[in-house]
Amino acid sequence: MSAGLPAVGFADKFTSMKPVPPTCCSHAFPGVTRRTAIQAGAIGLLGMGMNHLTALRALAAAEGKAKPPGGRAKSVIYIFLSGGLAQHESFDMKPNAPIEVRGEFRPIRTRTPGIEICEHLPELARRSNEWALVRSMTHPSNEHSAAHHIMLTGRSELPVGFDPNKPKESDWPSIAAIAGAVLPARNNLPPAIVLPDKLVHRTGRTLPGQFGGQMGRLRDPWFLEMSPYHPEHYGAYPEYLFHHAKGAMQAENLIFQAPHLSLPQGLNEERVLGRVGLRDGLERQSRQLDALGDDAGFDTYRQAALSLITNSSVHDAFDLEKVDPRQIERYGQNSFGRSLLMARRLVETGVSLVQVNLGNNESWDTHQAAFPNLKDYLLPPLDRALSALLDDLAASGLLDETLIVMGSEFGRTPKISKISGGMLPGRDHWGASQTVLLAGGGVRGGTVIGATDRIGAFPAEAAQRPENLAATIYEALGLPRTLEWHDPLARPHSIYEAEPIKGLT
Repeated sequence: MSAGLPAVGFADKFTSMKPVPPTCCSHAFPGVTRRTAIQAGAIGLLGMGMNHLTALRALAAAEGKAKPPGGRAKSVIYIFLSGGLAQHESFDMKPNAPIEVRGEFRPIRTRTPGIEICEHLPELARRSNEWALVRSMTHPSNEHSAAHHIMLTGRSELPVGFDPNKPKESDWPSIAAIAGAVLPARNNLPPAIVLPDKLVHRTGRTLPGQFGGQMGRLRDPWFLEMSPYHPEHYGAYPEYLFHHAKGAMQAENLIFQAPHLSLPQGLNEERVLGRVGLRDGLERQSRQLDALGDDAGFDTYRQAALSLITNSSVHDAFDLEKVDPRQIERYGQNSFGRSLLMARRLVETGVSLVQVNLGNNESWDTHQAAFPNLKDYLLPPLDRALSALLDDLAASGLLDETLIVMGSEFGRTPKISKISGGMLPGRDHWGASQTVLLAGGGVRGGTVIGATDRIGAFPAEAAQRPENLAATIYEALGLPRTLEWHDPLARPHSIYEAEPIKGLT
């Protein structure tokens, strides 16, 4: 906690939040507040660019939070497969259904008697004692944007004014945003991080549901963007880069790059401290500016920036160059493997919730050529990377205190079809059923919750909603049922919208 900031009780933290009135704009730069201008100048004095400001703001917002009651887990890794994982080709196969339903893949036995999964997930099959399946997740939308919003926020009902083409401040806040707002910082890292990129469609549409929404933009989670966006590429590049209609692709310009947090060239710690002194001088000279009068939080920005630069444990969490190449090879030399390896290192360092978006541009949207694309490009890197994550967390003793959740915005239709003539078949969108995998954090391995009907269309027992999944995450992190989040007008909103999924522990 920063010097000069009073201790805040866990309950008081949320009841004391007040609306913040807008600050007057600078005459020299219309639309830019004096406070923002001075903060931007101070960032520059540290030798950092404006692209660091969002991360520093997230770090500053995390400071001063009281520790919540203990949960089953210390951390959650939410793996999100954008596009819609086909339940029939993964964890809820229907081998006795008609051919137009069961598809081309065969089920294989797992380590747990009675549980079978897809033949192209052999490593996960060997580790079924460590994970559980919820085969009866259901919600009402078959549209990508709405379903993303539903599964990323844990709210089945869309907010008033929802726009599938862009995020809005009337959206519900994402699970990651809520976690970032209510959980304490550890090791001066933000409580919630999303990586390796934002979810953006090839048309340029940023998918709603990822942000702070009604909590305000300052409550957006911290996006650790390491993966370049390209509208025509899908999958775990560079090893498994593909196009849905064209198959394998090559692109030398796609590089998975962790953020570089070292000092700019020629700027050592002594010079940083000197620049901080310069910032102090600027602040003293600007005391007449009313915007600085209530800006106690900027001292935290400065301390967060210095911590990022000087704290080796924080710095090393972001640096995959220091990882043994053999370990990276176990996860896979691709964006899926590196993302899950980064997630593991972040939870080890103290991040409470890491959302990992596996697959840019709705990679899992297998309308066409579903079977070769899943077999050759999507399931192998997922199977490898997730299995390595489970092994590493178990070996380090962290699996019991790290809840892993993996799901999509929806499942796929029972019936296989072609979206247009001449293309190989696939499955359409289907919100009525999907399977979610959970592991660690007290979850009882070798467990199956719920079931779908004989063709995998609808839940046949123990239906679960996204609200139940979100509650499971919040409960694992130790958030009390009475906890609320507040919008910028200080209006309270309940965090829990349903009971956690029963039978997992």
